[in-house]
Amino acid sequence: MPSPLDTARRIVIKTGSSLIAAKGAPRREWLAGLAGDIAALKAEGREVVWVSSGAVALGRPHLGKGAHKKLEEKQAAAALGQPLLMSAIAEAFAPHGVKAAQALLTLEDTERRRRWLNARATLDTLLAAGAVPIINENDTVATEEIRYGDNDRLAARVAQMLSADALVLLSDIDGLYTADPRKEPSASHIPELRELTDEHEAMAGAANAEAGVGSGGMATKLSAARIAFGAGCATAITLGERASPIGALQAGERATWIIPPVSPATARQTWLKGHLTPEGAVLIDAGAVKALINGSSLLAVGVTGVEGRFEKGAAVAIKAPTGEVVAKGVTAYEAADIQRLAGAHSDDIEARLGYRGRPAVIHRDDLVLER
Repeated sequence: MPSPLDTARRIVIKTGSSLIAAKGAPRREWLAGLAGDIAALKAEGREVVWVSSGAVALGRPHLGKGAHKKLEEKQAAAALGQPLLMSAIAEAFAPHGVKAAQALLTLEDTERRRRWLNARATLDTLLAAGAVPIINENDTVATEEIRYGDNDRLAARVAQMLSADALVLLSDIDGLYTADPRKEPSASHIPELRELTDEHEAMAGAANAEAGVGSGGMATKLSAARIAFGAGCATAITLGERASPIGALQAGERATWIIPPVSPATARQTWLKGHLTPEGAVLIDAGAVKALINGSSLLAVGVTGVEGRFEKGAAVAIKAPTGEVVAKGVTAYEAADIQRLAGAHSDDIEARLGYRGRPAVIHRDDLVLER
């Protein structure tokens, strides 16, 4: 039976600090192996996003002697180390002709709809251009109150944002066990889960507490898997220390796969249907109603007006000429701009707004039909 990785079109890979750096220097040989794995996936037509820690670990030696545990010291280390991290990754990709693009995110970029839309649009554009986005938390500006705290959670939020098919968490252990195998040799490895229960959480929080590196651990990995699970994204927890960890996973090396019952598209539609409370309404003509029913995005040409005041990224009702709510969605524009765009063709958007906007007022991925 094929693993979820075999059929995944969009893949998020997460690496921790100890895989990236050793004694304050990049682990170039290991990075070259993972870069080769990613290049091979791209050659098969897959899209890959790489979420990587390591900036703080690479930057600390440049602060001089000391533990550097204060928040401002970690932030300074991140500022020094992030260029070193990107340089090492770019060097690893160079033999394959793969472009690496830096994207630094904070918690608000995936928790607030407006910033979530902007971040997703940027990452989608990078993927369409053939680049591999290299994502890290923006440690230089994030405070303790607005931090993810670990990149496992960040990777899961990115997978959710991009409707990824698979999330691969590279760890220092090859998956979840019934007990810590380093303490109990009789512990059983769990190759696959179709649900996440309190029993599994207990295994991760106690028996597997030491698994994982950096600020994470097995518990954070299962928490990340739960986020991905809800988004219809399969998660693999596997050993990252192998020379070509993704190639090894494809070859059947041991891992724990957490497999959701639905696809990313189905999960997203379910989330939209249950969680969007309209802040206003967009009025559309009969032609636009038919287009939406047939699976199209809502374009400005089909808009006739708006109700209420709302910002870009707001949840709105979409109303037919009869007043019936035919759909709900997340807008790419604020109410005033949508009113200006009403009836406009895509070529007229820049003239009406004074800037080059997006062609869809509400993208089909961000709306759900009510009928």
